[in-house]
Amino acid sequence: MPATPMPKAQREQGHARVFDLGQQSLRELNQALHSLAPGSNETAWEVLNPKGSHSVAVGVDQPVSIDVRGSVGYYCAGMNDGAAITVHGSAGPGVGENMMSGSIVVKGDASQYAGATGRGGLLVIEGNASSRCGISMKGIDIVVRGNIGHMSAFMAQSGNLVVLGDAGDALGDSIYEARLFVRGKVKSLGADCIAKEMRPEHVELLQGLLDRAGIKDAKPEEFTRYGSARTLYNFNIDNADAY
Repeated sequence: MPATPMPKAQREQGHARVFDLGQQSLRELNQALHSLAPGSNETAWEVLNPKGSHSVAVGVDQPVSIDVRGSVGYYCAGMNDGAAITVHGSAGPGVGENMMSGSIVVKGDASQYAGATGRGGLLVIEGNASSRCGISMKGIDIVVRGNIGHMSAFMAQSGNLVVLGDAGDALGDSIYEARLFVRGKVKSLGADCIAKEMRPEHVELLQGLLDRAGIKDAKPEEFTRYGSARTLYNFNIDNADAY
């Protein structure tokens, strides 16, 4: 019996496997990504015509590269664990939510709660991010080239949020041990969030984050560091290095 030809929508083009959401369903895309076995040679993927689809490339757990050619809806790349995902457009609410590892780059803007509850990896937003960016972050690194909205880093537990633009109201409200670096203006600080000294180890850390995000036109010395005043929870001295 002759082999069944691969549908046009997902045939390989060059070295990338191309998946056209104008011809196939989102469910088929995500199922194909979830079916990848460790060591698979299908390491490069290209998603065409996302047209604002929700939950594109969620739950990917293999070290593959995925280029999404267009804007997406909510929860794109949620729970990413090892993939390098690039959205060549803007993203709706919850991009990179509960991310574990790997990287996500949004070439445009991101809506609310980008990187929420993220536990690891790097999220880069080259445009602006809306409200609650990095809410309850738990180890993720987030770099935003533009501005962020109100209540960003609310109850942020650990990790780093870097903002090259301005921050809205109540930045870092009820923050725990995350580090916030803002180059622009902060409209207001939330409860228990204060400006802190920028020590040499923070300059080194921030330079590393800027380098990883591919940002060459900003210097760590231009940023102000913000963090917890440690008045709203029981501080554990074992976590002193976070400050």
